[in-house]
Amino acid sequence: MNVIDHVRDMAAAGLHSNVRIMSSLLLTMSNNNPELLSPTQKYQLLVYHADSIFHDKEYRNAACKYSMALQQKKVLSKTSKVRTSTGGAASNIQAQSLPSEIEVKYKIAECYTILKLDKDAIAVLDGIPSRQRTPKINMMLANLYRKAGQERSAVTSYKEVLRHCPLALDAIIGLLSLSVKGAEVASMTMDVIQSIPNLDWLSVWIKAYAFIHAGDNQRAINTICSLEKKSLLRDNVDLLVSLADVYFRAGDTKNAILKFEQAQMLDPYLIKGMDVYGYLMAREGHLEDVEVLGGRLFNISDQHAEPWVISGCHSFYSKRYSRALYLGAKAIQLNSNSVQALLLKGAALRNMGRVQEAIIHFREAMRLAPCRLDCYEGLIDCYLASNGIREAMGMANNIYKTLGANAQTLTILATVCLEDPVTQEKAKTLLDKALAQRPDYTKAVVKKAELLSREQKHEEGIALLRNALANQSDCVLHRMLGDFLVAVNDYQKDENFDLTLE
Repeated sequence: MNVIDHVRDMAAAGLHSNVRIMSSLLLTMSNNNPELLSPTQKYQLLVYHADSIFHDKEYRNAACKYSMALQQKKVLSKTSKVRTSTGGAASNIQAQSLPSEIEVKYKIAECYTILKLDKDAIAVLDGIPSRQRTPKINMMLANLYRKAGQERSAVTSYKEVLRHCPLALDAIIGLLSLSVKGAEVASMTMDVIQSIPNLDWLSVWIKAYAFIHAGDNQRAINTICSLEKKSLLRDNVDLLVSLADVYFRAGDTKNAILKFEQAQMLDPYLIKGMDVYGYLMAREGHLEDVEVLGGRLFNISDQHAEPWVISGCHSFYSKRYSRALYLGAKAIQLNSNSVQALLLKGAALRNMGRVQEAIIHFREAMRLAPCRLDCYEGLIDCYLASNGIREAMGMANNIYKTLGANAQTLTILATVCLEDPVTQEKAKTLLDKALAQRPDYTKAVVKKAELLSREQKHEEGIALLRNALANQSDCVLHRMLGDFLVAVNDYQKDENFDLTLE
């Protein structure tokens, strides 16, 4: 064994700090005496040195050292005979076990991605010929293309991943999010489904996520529920989180919270989806529980966006908007694709009067999650805050026409109509239609109650709110009912007024 073999063995054993010190010393020796190491040995040493720096999370430095290794590889390709100071046999063994140039390029791209230099990462990976791209290279390229808005290239790369790895479910989700038909995606997995037992659920799973990304929440809920009821997939945490998220998108807060809690009980270390759960809990007024949840997630990992978003939601609903803004920004720094972080920061900016900055964040959230109505609601609120009723009406009408007349779209349109005295009657009609579809839809109940309060129809408001509270408990509805009861001096013996005071 020569010294490079010892360094390689240390790297394979995970002794990264030892590799870093030794490789640094050997590289200095080689620089002072170029004859000490062969070009092959120096290439190997540069890669091991870069790997040790990457392990220390010094990504800019690592990218530089990997690039130096690639330059050394070019020297190798021009050298017809490998020079060595340790003998020909050892040299041949080293030549056969050289670190892959493709893998080095992948590592450079990984460094650039972590440093948020996406264009540089794409440039490096684009330089790898298509036939030499491994599934993980295609997966990274697909994600980078999608983020950059290059949808056609992203679809091609995701399909290449599935061609080699038909069970790559995140690649399947990527294709569905780019509007590739569920049937086309399912056809790419058909052979593996038919050849392996107990995989018949996969086609249903693909159908469920196709509904999610098409914005068909009710069919997505029904499909996931059918999967979750199957004995082999019962109590799967990922399915429960997806189900909770779809309930949330459908405006069913009660079931969303229930499923998030169920998933959390099954996996106490769960992070995914907890930002939405924390937001819902904060919106419902359970701020103490939100504070506990945020603290618990920080103990699990402070390198994910979710705990920062949860703490931000606690600050936002405690009306500490500056702190909510800081926490939202920190979450985005950790994960620029976090929709909940963008919405939190946008809402904080809006409430601080920085409406134009808020609009930028809501638009980015819309780009990342085009089927989430709360992204559109945030933008509409910004337009209304800046007296842009025409822009708000245009967006509300567009949502209504695109997604159809459901309780959520009807309520969004009604919210805008309520801002214009000319369209008050239209707002009332829209809210009645929304409540006819879903009598328990809280946002529609709140807007209808606001309209009745404005018209001083207190008895109708009390009846509406009592009916809504018969099957759910909501702090906003209790408070509104308390206000109505005060207005008619009928609060002495009403339990809802007591709940409002509490």
